[in-house]
Amino acid sequence: MIQYPAIDPILVSLGPLAIRWYGLTYVIAFAFAWWLGRRRAAQPGSTWKPADVDDLIFYGALGVILGGRIGWVLFYGFERLVDDPLMILRIWEGGMSFHGGLVGVILAEVLFARRQGRRIVDVLDFLAPLPGIGIFAVRCANFINGELWGKPTQVPWGFVVDPANLHPSQQAEAVRLCERFSIDPCVLHVHATQLYEGILEGLVVFAILWIYTAKPRPRLAPAGLFLLCYGVFRFAVEFLRVPDENRGYLLFDWVTMGQILSSPMIVAGVVMLVIAYRRNEPSGNTAAAK
Repeated sequence: MIQYPAIDPILVSLGPLAIRWYGLTYVIAFAFAWWLGRRRAAQPGSTWKPADVDDLIFYGALGVILGGRIGWVLFYGFERLVDDPLMILRIWEGGMSFHGGLVGVILAEVLFARRQGRRIVDVLDFLAPLPGIGIFAVRCANFINGELWGKPTQVPWGFVVDPANLHPSQQAEAVRLCERFSIDPCVLHVHATQLYEGILEGLVVFAILWIYTAKPRPRLAPAGLFLLCYGVFRFAVEFLRVPDENRGYLLFDWVTMGQILSSPMIVAGVVMLVIAYRRNEPSGNTAAAK
């Protein structure tokens, strides 16, 4: 098995100011999305201008941050909100939901589409291949933080996590897992589900969508394919991921909150792809559609 490399979650400390890997990966996510969007906008026949991409990413970033935080509070941390309403503002303490961020992005891009006079489906199609690398980066930050671990395992690619060798901010999560699985002495052998998600939901989804959208596709198809791919990968990894302690399994002693939230994505993705190919409407993201 692989020894977990205990990395300080704080990259740089400057007095009271701390720059964390988690925050840095969000910057990386937005930067890559912007760069990839500009590359696509520069392709011959694109109806997008560089300034359009700048605004697209700005709206998307607001949607990710606000939706991700609010979604996490509603889906996973509502009890804490009741006891401490101001905790919703302390993003630096962690707690972001992908599904909440997705809803936030959709709502933000609806406003962007109206402002730009574009169809929302075209905006979402253009956006679909852009977040994959960012998703991978953020999942790597989850790995650095020592959070969102998978279940105990003896597979050779599992990780050995010893609280005695961890940064203080990582120790509490490891100890909680030991208590949940009655492991004593507390040395974990677990799936690195953060990296599984980063590779599947991030890099693999990016590769699929980037290649798929390299040429014009029917309107609604890229967005549908993103929802389907992410939903399937997330649903699958949840079988190995330890569910949140305050939620546990919600149905049948195996269904997690992540699977419940991903199921509508899978259904919506399939429906959108079927509609896209039946209608076969040209995308508004290429000049040929005008």
